[in-house]
Amino acid sequence: MSDAEETLELLSGPRLPAHIYIHVPFCRSKCSYCDFFSVSEPPADTVGAVFVGIEGQLGHWARSGLQGVVETVYVGGGTPSVWPAPVASALHSIRETLPLRSDAEITCEANPESLGDVTVRVFAEAGVTRVSVGVQSFDDSLLRLLGRIHDSADATRGCAAVRAAGLDLCVDLICGVPGQSPASWADTLERAVETGAGHFSVYPLSVEDGTPLQVAVSAGMVAEPDQDAAADMMLMAEEFLGTHGMPRYEVANYAALGRESRHNIAYWTGRSYIGVGPGAHGMLDGATARSIGLIGPEDDETARVRYSNASDIEKWLLSRGDTSESLDAAEAAREDVMLGLRLVRGVPHAQVAEAEVGPVLEELAADGLVELAGGRWRTTRSGWLLGNEVFSRVWAGE
Repeated sequence: MSDAEETLELLSGPRLPAHIYIHVPFCRSKCSYCDFFSVSEPPADTVGAVFVGIEGQLGHWARSGLQGVVETVYVGGGTPSVWPAPVASALHSIRETLPLRSDAEITCEANPESLGDVTVRVFAEAGVTRVSVGVQSFDDSLLRLLGRIHDSADATRGCAAVRAAGLDLCVDLICGVPGQSPASWADTLERAVETGAGHFSVYPLSVEDGTPLQVAVSAGMVAEPDQDAAADMMLMAEEFLGTHGMPRYEVANYAALGRESRHNIAYWTGRSYIGVGPGAHGMLDGATARSIGLIGPEDDETARVRYSNASDIEKWLLSRGDTSESLDAAEAAREDVMLGLRLVRGVPHAQVAEAEVGPVLEELAADGLVELAGGRWRTTRSGWLLGNEVFSRVWAGE
């Protein structure tokens, strides 16, 4: 979508968001580092109730009367691939009740141990176009440390099943794991490319509060991840994947030309999206939020609303515990610059000026974290590796 088309969309009043995120809050086993909302080994009746609720939320949007076309759907979790049939049912519900582009991008997350031929076939028949596989590493000892229940052989088989079905393959990797050597990381990168994936996500390991990994690190049972080592591995990934035809296009994402994630680009360019399911997040422009009653009709100061569904299944089923945050026009403009700087292409200077964060960018440039070239602001290599500092300063506007 061009800048002019995006501006027209914002000026056209309430519209059906073009992007849908569905959160499947279930998994077989909780990974040691994961702080996403999910329940391991849920009872069958709980799974059934949640998927009925997911289809109910989708139905609410279908009955909203809002005009628009759905361009992307992303099913995340949790581990959606453990429950392919109800995931397929939710996708069929979208096709039957909402206007969906004929070339819509439909992504489903999966873990290797639950990604057999049957699951992939169910996904393909439901219209899934790409599968994002949580490989994380091809080093079995590191997989055990991360609390993963698959091994490298499972990862190879799962990726092959996706490719054999003709679906686009995205491989997710984690670097900076305690005990991970440069040689181990190089081997993981090489084996990841051998899967034939056209898209890669590479994230440094972070220790989140309340996770088993955090407990183990605090107790001295596991070493604290080395941020310098993680940065070196991010640089290794950028060079290796770039030489294999998959340049970096965002902080943590790499793709062959034309294989970028359209759904995630929507996040980073300020597009509205619907969040469905327990723990899901969504973002609406002010006009759309007013039209569905998320904010009052008299609230004309709000330009954007970010909302979060309750991260509690019982509360979510009772439509309780949801939260929201309203942004005014100035905050939304700063957020758009902040998110846009995640992309390698950066943001136009005119957008920076309109958001009134030019002085902040100048200070960041003096610190060697961003640069202005060809009329666009972009992060430097240092700014990429220190992205949180860049983004927080832009958001603060100082």
